[in-house]
Amino acid sequence: QAWGALMRGYKNALCIAGTHGKTTTTSMCTHIGMAAGVDPTVMIGGTLPLLGAGHRVGKGDTIIAESCEYCNSFLSFAPTVAVILNVEEDHLDFFQDLDDIKASFRRFAELVPAGGRVIVNADNAGARSVAQGLDPFTFGLEEGAACTARNLHQEDGCPVFDICVHDALYAHVKLQVHGRHNISNALAAAAAAYVLNLPGRAVEEGLGAFTGAGRRFEKKGACNGADVYDDYAHHPDELRALLTMSKELGYRRVICAFQPHTYSRTEALFDGFAEVLRLPDVTLLAEIFAARESNEHGITSRTLAEHVPGSQYFPTLEALTEHLRTLAQPGDLILTVGAGDIYTVGEALTSH
Repeated sequence: QAWGALMRGYKNALCIAGTHGKTTTTSMCTHIGMAAGVDPTVMIGGTLPLLGAGHRVGKGDTIIAESCEYCNSFLSFAPTVAVILNVEEDHLDFFQDLDDIKASFRRFAELVPAGGRVIVNADNAGARSVAQGLDPFTFGLEEGAACTARNLHQEDGCPVFDICVHDALYAHVKLQVHGRHNISNALAAAAAAYVLNLPGRAVEEGLGAFTGAGRRFEKKGACNGADVYDDYAHHPDELRALLTMSKELGYRRVICAFQPHTYSRTEALFDGFAEVLRLPDVTLLAEIFAARESNEHGITSRTLAEHVPGSQYFPTLEALTEHLRTLAQPGDLILTVGAGDIYTVGEALTSH
């Protein structure tokens, strides 16, 4: 409510929503806004190295805000430009089902006044459906989106591509972050910049300088010659994006230490987690991070481990850390993954 009240004082309120990708895309938008010299005010649900924080107070007429659907909090906001990255099942401790989530996102999109824009991921069925009839500005990797990537290739393992809007070249970018999901996030940020009339050179400069937000495939260091990275992924789709990208980086083994977040999410999305956790070469499971819940679901990570062949369950983070230390070898990628305190494992591994 406070952010919503603040937002009403800005000519441009760029609000980035979606089940996942919000923090990264908001951070990319911040980089572009800073490169364009619009002196934005910023609110991000994570730490951005450029700011040394998750917020910034600017003097310009633009505010850039990560906008979360949990408890319908983003319905207190006042977007003039609303970005919807994707709409999937999540936060089922609050929402009844996917239709309930879609209804919330629809109300968010309808907050945009006449003269504003709704920006939607054309590659995501949920996002497309909530913006029907609102004349959205689309971005996507599939054909037909207003803002899309052309001439996509890799240089030094990083994506390089032209961003075209209505078939005209808008910007040429080389990202410093990996993965198809980050190309999509970059297109979302570029689409927002375009509708805000920011120059293509600011998109090139801003995206080119972006190295990731805190806890988003964040390098922590090394342990016994293995690279240790930390990531906030706590939904099966986020995990799939992270693990698919990680498998393409050329490591000998991908070792994933995953800490599920909340009993309700683990139960509701159990089959998705059980399936995607088969992707790593080694899967280790920490106990569920309770966050705001008590365990009324009778579920533990041991239950999940029983459904992931070859995985191991660790009741404490200390035991998990020691096992990772004995496992780590040169050529390994160790991922500590989850929205709880699993990041402390990576810090412990790399502090010696």
